[in-house]
Amino acid sequence: MALNNLSPADGSIKNRKRVGRGQGSGMGKTASRGSNGQKSRSGYSRKRGFEGGQMPLQGRLPKVGFSSRVVKPYVINVVNNTKVAELAEITMESIGAVHKLPASTVKVKLIGATAKDLASKIKDENVSYTGKE
Repeated sequence: MALNNLSPADGSIKNRKRVGRGQGSGMGKTASRGSNGQKSRSGYSRKRGFEGGQMPLQGRLPKVGFSSRVVKPYVINVVNNTKVAELAEITMESIGAVHKLPASTVKVKLIGATAKDLASKIKDENVSYTGKE
């Protein structure tokens, strides 16, 4: 056995059909596309998922699910929660000491009429406040 002796197995390779090359070939005239219609034209391609005018499967099934990748901050109203407003330094740890935060909390936003006044006390990049009054 050598590379120059290799050949494909018998019957494994077929000649391709040469369509539209005259009546004698048996694939002439309409080139095996049938007679008229959209499918017989050049450039025809069926839309992905097209089911002959029937509502396609992706249209029949209900739309399901969406989860945002944007991390929503945990909101604390400083007007109602005065313990947070009275802190000397506002960080995630100091807020956690006076206010019970959920375990999944990554960011905290302080809201309320006096939240803007606390801006100088905030020492953590994960804590923010609203600029509204």
